[in-house]
Amino acid sequence: MATASPPLLAVEDLQIRFHTLRGVVHALDGVSFEIARGESIGLVGETGCGKSITARAILRLVDPPGRITAGSIRFEGTELLTLDRRAMRTIRGQKISMIMQEPKVSLNPVMRIGRQVAETLLIHDRSLSHRQAEAKARDMLGSVSIPDPARMAQRYPHELSGGMAQRVMIAMMLVTRPRLLIADEPTSALDVTIQAQILDLMTDLIAEIGSSVLMISHDLAVVAETCDRVIVMYAGTVVESGTVDAVLDEPSHPYTRGLLNTLPDQVDPDRPLQSIPGNVPSLLAPPVGCRFAPRCPEAGPRCRRETPAAYDVGAGHVAACFLHADGGVA
Repeated sequence: MATASPPLLAVEDLQIRFHTLRGVVHALDGVSFEIARGESIGLVGETGCGKSITARAILRLVDPPGRITAGSIRFEGTELLTLDRRAMRTIRGQKISMIMQEPKVSLNPVMRIGRQVAETLLIHDRSLSHRQAEAKARDMLGSVSIPDPARMAQRYPHELSGGMAQRVMIAMMLVTRPRLLIADEPTSALDVTIQAQILDLMTDLIAEIGSSVLMISHDLAVVAETCDRVIVMYAGTVVESGTVDAVLDEPSHPYTRGLLNTLPDQVDPDRPLQSIPGNVPSLLAPPVGCRFAPRCPEAGPRCRRETPAAYDVGAGHVAACFLHADGGVA
């Protein structure tokens, strides 16, 4: 009998703490998920839920006072949390790349963009000459639909529009043909028409290269368009995961249902927008039990005293909610 191939990335029980003057911030608690080869996964949730710090943890880029205090991150079977700095540097950029939210902040303001793309190649492939790297850089700039790439390669970041700068970032991150691409809100700083162009461009290039994708977004529409599966986070925990169709069409966690209810209804555009009552809890002192319980309209006594496990609610669809457990929420 054929056995399932191991995942490209496996994150298990990841825990991150920030030791601050005000106390210890419980940024992530028990975050677990897997990404298969060639799969695109969306990571969604409100601002501050832990999406970006999860991505930075995968690349071992959690800065002090933050610290990974427990858990495992395995990439192609290798435990990343035990690698030394030199070994980790060979993985960053070459095997795992990350597109940042603000491209103009990420680009070097005093280096021409062609050289920046070429530098990425030279760092990870010492066999290339500078001339070869620059030629490959120009080719990659053309691949991301930058007009006249030879001329544009001579420009500095401040001479680019937001959409053009994001195309350069995509070129830099995909020029090494990484196995995993992490895209942290790649279109949030762009207007709607440019967003669609960038997403189409990314989707086509990723399919050509064969990379797996971790797409971080607060925009459920973007995730629905670009991802195979979705992971919903709340206050540093995973509350629901499954295929995009399963989670968005039949949400099984009250928080996911709340998120979807905040979106405009295309069938009934006159329906008043809803909001999730209450506020996100302080992660300096997260609530006992389910972290969503103080805001949940379906919470019971059990939710306020126990932390729910991830319960199977369908084929590969899980929700961390006592509504799906024996005994319910009482």
